[in-house]
Amino acid sequence: TYKGEVIAIDPGSALKGVGDKPASEVPDAEATPTIYRTAAVNAKVGTDAEDKSGSDSEAKNREIATALSKEYGYRSVVYQGKGKFLIDYAIKGMLTHNFTYPFNSDAEAIFPFVVIELRANNTVRVKAPGFSNSGSASSGAGGGMGSAMNETSKLLDGNFTLDTDTEIVSQNNEDGAKTASGRRIINWRATSLTKDAPTAVLRFKP
Repeated sequence: TYKGEVIAIDPGSALKGVGDKPASEVPDAEATPTIYRTAAVNAKVGTDAEDKSGSDSEAKNREIATALSKEYGYRSVVYQGKGKFLIDYAIKGMLTHNFTYPFNSDAEAIFPFVVIELRANNTVRVKAPGFSNSGSASSGAGGGMGSAMNETSKLLDGNFTLDTDTEIVSQNNEDGAKTASGRRIINWRATSLTKDAPTAVLRFKP
């Protein structure tokens, strides 16, 4: 389950002013990801393009909200403007394959909050990159995009909780797991200072 805010990075505003840089410092249009390339091209055009880029970003975010609301598990998706989404999501079922959240081909959601990977020896690795700032400053994002990610990371404020009845092989929470009604619960606090993504390896009985 996930209930809370999601802040989307606006690549147009992230690259505002890049058009004033020498050509050698402007990102290579063919070597950069599509979302970055589009923003870079718009930013080089000038103020009118920047204003249009902002308007386009709002329209795109509204389309993303519509796309997500059609996906199984989303109980509510509300776009509140300026890159902020209010999400209420819950899903359950048999874990027979790797699971990544969020992922939606229509919305082009590509940065995972949570990844669950089936591994050898009846183990599963749970990792929550979206609940840390481990990638914001060191991911190699160039120029304004990296700055925008850093600014967004300052808004990180929440909790990631793992509740399981399986064996915990390893985990990276210094407080460890607590036991309640035969289940093991690990709670990670996520803030702007959190550098390590919550991670645990679980073993299921064969």
